Amino acid sequence: MLQKPRGRGRPSTQTDRERESEDAGEEAPSTSRGTGGSSQGSCSSLQRTQKQLDLKVADLVQFLLIKDQKKIPIKRADILKHVMGDYRDVYPHMLNLAAERLQYVFGYKLVELEPKSHTYILINMLEPVEEDAEVRGDQGTPTTGLLMIVLGLIFMKGNTITETEVWDFLRRLGVYPTKKHLIFGDPKKLITEDFVRQRYLEYRRIPHTDPVDYELQWGPRTNLETSKMKVLKFVAKVHNQDPKDWPTQYCEALADEENRARPAASAPTTPLELLRCSLRNSRNPGEKNRARGLEEA
Repeated sequence: MLQKPRGRGRPSTQTDRERESEDAGEEAPSTSRGTGGSSQGSCSSLQRTQKQLDLKVADLVQFLLIKDQKKIPIKRADILKHVMGDYRDVYPHMLNLAAERLQYVFGYKLVELEPKSHTYILINMLEPVEEDAEVRGDQGTPTTGLLMIVLGLIFMKGNTITETEVWDFLRRLGVYPTKKHLIFGDPKKLITEDFVRQRYLEYRRIPHTDPVDYELQWGPRTNLETSKMKVLKFVAKVHNQDPKDWPTQYCEALADEENRARPAASAPTTPLELLRCSLRNSRNPGEKNRARGLEEA
């Protein structure tokens, strides 16, 4: 179910289609494959709403984060006793969802340390973007994970994203603009004020929008301390894919690496070169043929 300490796989998670269904806020029956549980009462897995399941996953994530602060292996018995309660019949499903959220939001991988005794630990899978303790946190708290997610969203959306789109995505991971978070405190303030003040993000109002909306872009400090390739590799790591699976972004990141290595007076990569690169790295044979035609032109 979960990765062993030396394995390369990530914790098993839901399919994208399942997540999209849940993210839409449907009050649907549980999608758990658990076989236990009573068929009567509000605790039946068939009668639990999606909101109830989401709240239980959030409780489990918070419990794991708190226990991990002491760096002592977390016992399954403690999880069942202090968190799961009447949800024991869907425990494997809830644990997998919690593992996914830990990885997406916090950059932690949940690993089964000792299968016989069913103990778990959290492994930090993020490389800090910077050394600023205000962002990293005195104890290594993963606000950097949230920053990397936002930077990834911006890059994958064409280097600009609306604030509405950011929160639409973060809500799926249990991070809300109006709710205080165990780790992030006030997430809206962290993203739209703290990261902006630290120059990791640019945040400006979009004119002529009703209701009012804002857009986010990378700030100058981000461009100095990280790169598009590093952020793309982070996105690929989260999705357990290869950066080349996004040919457009991969070529843009590759061009960014080349431009950084060139002398300041050198000409930057042109849009035509980016198009050729994107077509060459595409998995579509027709687009590869088109790339060859552009190169011969």
